[in-house]
Amino acid sequence: MICGGAGGVTPPPPLGYLGTEDIMLEWSATDLSRAIHARKVAPSEVMAAWLAQVGAVNPSVNAIVSLRDPDALMAEARALDDAAPQGWLHGIPLPVKDLVATKGLRTTWGSPVFSDHVPLKDDLVAARVRAAGAVIAAKTNVPEWGQGSHSFNPIFGVTRNPYDLTRSAGGSSGGAAAALAGRMAWVADGSDMMGSLRNPAGFCNVYGFRPTWGLVPADAEGDTYLATLATEGPMARTIEDLARLLLVLAGENPEVPFPRTVPDVLSGLDRGVKGLRIGWLADWGGAYPMEPGILEACEAALMQLQDLGATVEHMPPPFPAEKLWSAWVTLRAMLSAGGKRALAEDPAKRALTKPETLWEIEQGLGLSAQAVYEASVIRSRWHAHAARMFQDYDAVVLPTAQVWPFPADWRWPEEIAGRKMDTYHRWMEVVVPASLIGLPALSVPVGFGAQGLPMGMQIIGRSGDDARIMAIGQAWHRATEWPQKQPPLVAGPVSR
Repeated sequence: MICGGAGGVTPPPPLGYLGTEDIMLEWSATDLSRAIHARKVAPSEVMAAWLAQVGAVNPSVNAIVSLRDPDALMAEARALDDAAPQGWLHGIPLPVKDLVATKGLRTTWGSPVFSDHVPLKDDLVAARVRAAGAVIAAKTNVPEWGQGSHSFNPIFGVTRNPYDLTRSAGGSSGGAAAALAGRMAWVADGSDMMGSLRNPAGFCNVYGFRPTWGLVPADAEGDTYLATLATEGPMARTIEDLARLLLVLAGENPEVPFPRTVPDVLSGLDRGVKGLRIGWLADWGGAYPMEPGILEACEAALMQLQDLGATVEHMPPPFPAEKLWSAWVTLRAMLSAGGKRALAEDPAKRALTKPETLWEIEQGLGLSAQAVYEASVIRSRWHAHAARMFQDYDAVVLPTAQVWPFPADWRWPEEIAGRKMDTYHRWMEVVVPASLIGLPALSVPVGFGAQGLPMGMQIIGRSGDDARIMAIGQAWHRATEWPQKQPPLVAGPVSR
């Protein structure tokens, strides 16, 4: 059962309220941006508040890494105080995920191989948030190479969950999710190959959105024709902020194939859910083991969606789960081997690479062309089947995770509800149906379990239906405001 509720949380004060630093940290990015553009708040004030919050909270959470020199950040912010606003993110400090190259700022991918690497240019995500006016102030922590949904690595250590410091924040966008929950970010970028925007969002009581594949384009590096599993996307504490950051990140990159038209995710954001038909997939007919309380938390949330005017129906499994998993691990291993083969073949690099990454590479190197083809056929059949499924449903729902946030000193959960996990990532299999065929999937918080730990559910739509999924999320946010329930670590005034 879900404990408590967030509907009564006091919203941020009205625009223009010049209160304490703590109040500013609770504003949405949208309200903060409006205040900066109206010159009611100066970027230097925002930066001072952000640096104080990072100094107070990050030593316990370890979400922010590679922090730039505070004096340099303050100087950059002061220079923006009187400058004409450059974009929506003008003057807002933004920590960028450590899988994204940032010009002049250490980028490690969580790997000792790149522990001192300082890129000479920005990746596309960093370039776009910088062009929108953000001050790139630090990085957010990740698992080594982003593999595994628990953010720890040999360089920076473990990112902890702000709601319970003994627990994982998830991953690979765990640093981003924990920074949002810990009020060390107003918005954050993340990326998602398997479930890296959704799993940490659920674990940290924030929103994470995996957009339709191709809406946020990749960088023109390596293979861009076969590598169609991973995507960048936004994370936030409100849906409006999520939509606005998506519009910053989205848009064609002419150097890569498969462009997408950017949808208008803002104009219909408040359309509501009345009349929508939503399918509840639960545990996929028992295929996905779940820890106690997760399905019940999601079902309670679906009842609330029903109260808002949607129709919710329990669905049978639409496709064999084992086929989806087989295709997934094959294609993921193929891409891992193609992009990271040098880590396994160079003895010095191999010694610095975690066993899970080496396992992925070795699995990929052992694949035949026929095995990859057969996996792609399964993927193709699931895409066609899902298109027919969405003729009957406006969205389908699954839990965001199969386990509650687990102990931070684990590498990964080895068992769920008595069922042994046969790989380091099998415990998050529930995210695969959306990831395999690039469907838009929004992780929304559904509250807290008996131990006070957060959980989320995935709202998944047809390819290209990002605006509708955002609108469902907006109706949910207005009804619940779960992310406004502060972690104990930051509840009330933070001691500076």
